[in-house]
Amino acid sequence: MKLEVNGFNVFSIVLVCFISSAIFIFIVKKIALHINAIDIPNKRKVHKKPIPRLGGLGIFLAFLLGYILYGSVTTQMISVLIGGFVIILTGIVDDINPIKARYKLICQIISAVVVVYYGGLYFTNITLFGYAFYFPEWLNMILSTFFIVALVNAINLIDGLDGLAAGVSSIYFLTIAILGYFLNQLGGIDIILSLIMLGSTLGFLFHNFPPAKIFMGDTGSLFLGFMIAVIALLGYKVATVTSVIIPLIILFVPIFDTILAIIRRVLKRESIGTPDKEHLHHQLLKMTASPTKTILIIYFINSIFSTISILFALGNGELAIVLYIVVMIFFLFLVLKTNILFDHNKKDRISK
Repeated sequence: MKLEVNGFNVFSIVLVCFISSAIFIFIVKKIALHINAIDIPNKRKVHKKPIPRLGGLGIFLAFLLGYILYGSVTTQMISVLIGGFVIILTGIVDDINPIKARYKLICQIISAVVVVYYGGLYFTNITLFGYAFYFPEWLNMILSTFFIVALVNAINLIDGLDGLAAGVSSIYFLTIAILGYFLNQLGGIDIILSLIMLGSTLGFLFHNFPPAKIFMGDTGSLFLGFMIAVIALLGYKVATVTSVIIPLIILFVPIFDTILAIIRRVLKRESIGTPDKEHLHHQLLKMTASPTKTILIIYFINSIFSTISILFALGNGELAIVLYIVVMIFFLFLVLKTNILFDHNKKDRISK
């Protein structure tokens, strides 16, 4: 089978978006410095020197170029572009002058509502391990809106180390593209967007891998989470990803970390929107004392879950479930070695 999408070579799509993203980042870096969109280090930060943020704008510009070159105009894609603009504008404002979490949440809901209600992009049923659950259309729309907002925040929360959010997102986009190849669905819009986003994100990662020269900021983390959710919903529509469990397995690490963050803050009687520095990547950083080793460990864990998801989608359900349980036990053992839920040394607790 030729590695082509709508007549375009798969590798050329990724390469063009990679090069354009890498170039755009140089320009965005100068813009960030000019408008003072800079992350200043303090006791709450991991980095030690001022770093420009707003790198997500470069990812978005490369995505737009990729869409112009390789995408198609549909109502769904128009809704994705509108929702994406809302997310990007929210991120840009926050990267220049931080805004309250509730206002960012409102903007995330607006972007999700545009995609779900205007674009008609939502679950018609929820399939888990071969069992389909059917709900009224209005409930499916609400669940889909929640799905988008949840993934947006999951990626936003793991954006705490150089190269982490971009690397995890790249693994997701690559996995979806591989699934498209094996399931003979390379023409699906979700696969096209995955390839565009893979190249665009890797172009940014070229500048962001430790030691980072630029941060993606909320502009990038919110947009990556948004596109991950959109691609999952699009894949569901065209049957490339045959179950909602597939994207959840691929993104197990950020989703699990988000759940733990919510539990941790509830136990501390804090608002779930209260930032802290006790996420999984922070816990691993305490163990390794190396940002590079930490993100490579998370890359490895995420890649294992992605491999399991591919096996599951290809019909090796029993093997996938066994492997999933084994990896889950190992992962939970690793988590229990940390104080991710209970901070036993309150003096070392630092806000994000």
